[in-house]
Amino acid sequence: MNIKSTIDQNNDKAPTRTEKDSLGEQAVPATALYGIQTQRAQQNFNITGVPISHFPELIKALAMVKCAAARANHRQGLLSDDKAKAITDACAEIIHGEHHDHFIVDLIQGGAGTSTNMNANEVIANIGLANMGFEYGQYDHMHPNNDVNRSQSTNDVYPTAARLAIVFFAKSLKEAVAKLQHSLAAKGQEFSDVLKMGRTQLQDAVPMTLGQEFNAFASDLGSETARIEHTCQQLCEVNLGGTAIGTGINAPNGYAHLAVSELADISGLPVRLAENLMAASSDMGDFVTFSGTLKRLAIKLSKLSNDLRLLSSGPRTGFNEINLPAVQPGSSIMPGKVNPVIPEAMNQTVFQVMGTDMTISMAAEAGQLQLNAMEPLIVYNLLNNSRMLEKSIRMLDERCIQDITANKERCAQHVENSIGIVTALVPHIGYDNASRIASQALRSGLGVAEIVRQEQLLSDEELAAILSPDTMINNI
Repeated sequence: MNIKSTIDQNNDKAPTRTEKDSLGEQAVPATALYGIQTQRAQQNFNITGVPISHFPELIKALAMVKCAAARANHRQGLLSDDKAKAITDACAEIIHGEHHDHFIVDLIQGGAGTSTNMNANEVIANIGLANMGFEYGQYDHMHPNNDVNRSQSTNDVYPTAARLAIVFFAKSLKEAVAKLQHSLAAKGQEFSDVLKMGRTQLQDAVPMTLGQEFNAFASDLGSETARIEHTCQQLCEVNLGGTAIGTGINAPNGYAHLAVSELADISGLPVRLAENLMAASSDMGDFVTFSGTLKRLAIKLSKLSNDLRLLSSGPRTGFNEINLPAVQPGSSIMPGKVNPVIPEAMNQTVFQVMGTDMTISMAAEAGQLQLNAMEPLIVYNLLNNSRMLEKSIRMLDERCIQDITANKERCAQHVENSIGIVTALVPHIGYDNASRIASQALRSGLGVAEIVRQEQLLSDEELAAILSPDTMINNI
């Protein structure tokens, strides 16, 4: 049976059906796959304007959990063949990307995710009803709670689906980080012969190559994909089967292990049952850890962006050691100005991630007794942060890093004019002499090498050997 997915919620004359719950009756759009509880949630929670369908991975994860539960219930004789098939077929359609526009509740909601769970239950029930030949809302034949939510509670469905969704998101994030690291390493190779000055505390330090600088950027990201993967392994430990508070009430013996086994098969993830389901139902520790991993990555990306902005500053009055690709005009009043807009956008993403890490921490701390009712806020921010980081990393890589060029002459001028090269002379003329020469060079404007020659502290041959690029940058 072909199921319509178009909903006209703004047309008062559109046909409706009447549904009822424990609070009374409401008219629901006749073509809506969701039902009365979803509609109440939409009326109550108009907060972010971001429906759960904004994150397809979350919708797919919900469908996977519902499918796993239906399979487990069927194996234990709690669902008939017809109902089990109707539910699992409906879930398969959702997993393949269909009907997502019917998942309409706001990401931020009271009730610890109950509205999200009921949105899934009602949509799956109505898809199943249609496929069985019934009308939407004829719940005598397929009920959102009695059948689709059988042996389940929001308190085990919602966190389990959230964990899966985050792991799905993390795959794209890891790929983006790895690609950025590769691009930085390629620039490191390209710039391996560009001698420049290193700087500490924004002051001249000692020489290095631009290639070494970019290789350091690449290396700094090297461990981040492994850290993300490690936290994803933690997130694969779920409380599915714990139902309301972790005791497994209303679920038969053996259901939890069956459902988790089915979920691992459906999702392709190494999902495993938590050792203590009561603890797992209320603890947000794994979410906090993942948020911390995102924050760590974000801080490194912000430092990289800050450095790119400094190294490209100018073009006449700044460092001007590298050229960032010009992607758009930089000013509405200053002709010819080009700004480092890509690193600036990366910085802003990082600030969002760092700020919401605190929000996630506060929401995790706010849990009480056997449940954390603030979990929707945690999930919203983790999914949003993962998506923002992934997109921003790809932007930084493709719109900036890959097309950076070096200003070799400018880099060489900085080395030649720097007082920092005096550090290389310390083992040969002593710290006191080196300090005196540095101060004299700063006052007089003369070069360090020129003063050393005037005072005949070293021969020309010795000075040339000490100040050669190979000597100064290849001592390890």
